[in-house]
Amino acid sequence: MSVDATMPTPVVSAPATNSSGSSSGSSSNSTSSTATQGIADNFQTFLTLLTTQLQNQNPLDPLDTNQFTQQLVQFAGVEQQLKSNDQLKSLIEIEKSAQSTQALVYVGNTVAVDGSKAQFDKSATWNLNAPQNTSATISITSSTGQLAYSGNFNLTQGNASFVWDGKGTDGTQWPPGTYTLTATGKDSKGNDIAISTEVQGVVDSVDLTASPPLLSIGGQTYTTDKIKRVVRPSTSSS
Repeated sequence: MSVDATMPTPVVSAPATNSSGSSSGSSSNSTSSTATQGIADNFQTFLTLLTTQLQNQNPLDPLDTNQFTQQLVQFAGVEQQLKSNDQLKSLIEIEKSAQSTQALVYVGNTVAVDGSKAQFDKSATWNLNAPQNTSATISITSSTGQLAYSGNFNLTQGNASFVWDGKGTDGTQWPPGTYTLTATGKDSKGNDIAISTEVQGVVDSVDLTASPPLLSIGGQTYTTDKIKRVVRPSTSSS
């Protein structure tokens, strides 16, 4: 296992619905985004409702002018509300599509996310951030809560990475699985120092059925807002 104070270089980084006719039984394609016909979809419906009300008024007791005006305003308000609802639905669909596209970009890339659990298979990497120079105790536990490794390291202020090769404190090789790292620091006066941890791993898949989409990193799932940075693969010159 090793602590590297140099972080990897970050990379700045509607279907048509079918409508069918009842006279001939044949179907035709429609580019309308909804099959529901209402006031917002067909203004003629609004006019029909209005004229029907006028035709059925009692001539001996006509509708009061103020009430008639209020009803006109209510009809118009309903129409605008229905149109707004349709527009909001369209915006939601656009946002979902954008989230899916954004999530797919991360597949195959190495990223760092907030967290302390990492999947170990030959090696596991955590990123640490210390607010000041500190002597830190790093502990790694298995998914069953067993202490796999513990060691003391001097961390300088800023970012550092901790790479674990799977060997326990006694030199025993631990099997692949999910491991949790905790880091506790002390300053020169013995006061506790909070050390934040990030998990670094490759995004191997994306669940687009979830809302928002979930990225799978080392057996754990994360939303895209949890990603802190994309890590450029290290290259070596021959």
